[in-house]
Amino acid sequence: MSAEAAKLVEFIVKSIVTQPDEVRVNVTEGGRTLELETSSEDRGRVIGRQGRVAKAMRAVVGASAVGADCRLEIID
Repeated sequence: MSAEAAKLVEFIVKSIVTQPDEVRVNVTEGGRTLELETSSEDRGRVIGRQGRVAKAMRAVVGASAVGADCRLEIID
């Protein structure tokens, strides 16, 4: 299930950023945590103003059947 949640996050993020080849989603802690890595130029796009985009992505992942028990972290 966590691999499918990682694919969901990757799909969403690649549609937002300007450098989709730099997007990496790593599954850690036995599938309970998704770590999102992007290029430094795109990190602001992924987080959004006051964290709105990141909060929306976390809500989508949490509401999906595949990511209900996953936590999304954006890595600097």
